[in-house]
Amino acid sequence: MNTVRGARERARIEVTAAIKDEARRRLAAEGAAKLSLRAVARELGMVSSALYRYFPSRDDLLTALIIDAYDSLGAAAEEADARALAAGAPPRARWIAVCESVRTWALRHPHEYALVYGSPVPGYSAPADTIGPASRVGNVLIGIVRAAYEGRGLALPPLPPALGPEADRMAADFAEGLPPAVVPALVAAWAQLAGLVSFELFGQFKGVVEERSAFFAHAAGQLAHGVGLPAV
Repeated sequence: MNTVRGARERARIEVTAAIKDEARRRLAAEGAAKLSLRAVARELGMVSSALYRYFPSRDDLLTALIIDAYDSLGAAAEEADARALAAGAPPRARWIAVCESVRTWALRHPHEYALVYGSPVPGYSAPADTIGPASRVGNVLIGIVRAAYEGRGLALPPLPPALGPEADRMAADFAEGLPPAVVPALVAAWAQLAGLVSFELFGQFKGVVEERSAFFAHAAGQLAHGVGLPAV
């Protein structure tokens, strides 16, 4: 009985992977807004009713693809930080390594990056299941800043008094152990990182920035400075 159950589970894993692979191909060809379960089933030689047993709706399939994309990107960031840390890199170098891993991942997976950081998909609302995977890159960056704060300290950016209560709230929500003054800068750096990658990926740098790797490394260093990481 266990052998039969194991075989069925392996078959389900294989079919689920095939469905998601075909869905990613359709994302690349047509975009997320046109993703159709019927079209995916047709390409795989399945009847729609069979595919619905794996993904009951288009939104369920989109959610699975979004979680996979966030997890893949998060793993790339975590691995880059682990390598930098193992090499004895200081926090600023770790920060830049993580930022560059985000850019590298996006250039290798442009359609998946567009799915999670591009235009919202009409009619789709991401469920709470996506929050944890979506937080992985941010958590790596927060961890680097926390390590610097607990070590040599941070050159904290000034905080307008009007932003004080919001900074306190954000620090309590997702950056425990960090001084509230640095948290708005962290959020801004995260947004700017996504903007830098998006501008390159979606063509806004065409005719403007030619040496893009060097430009990105410099910009990542500026983001590190903005959150108070020491120069060495």
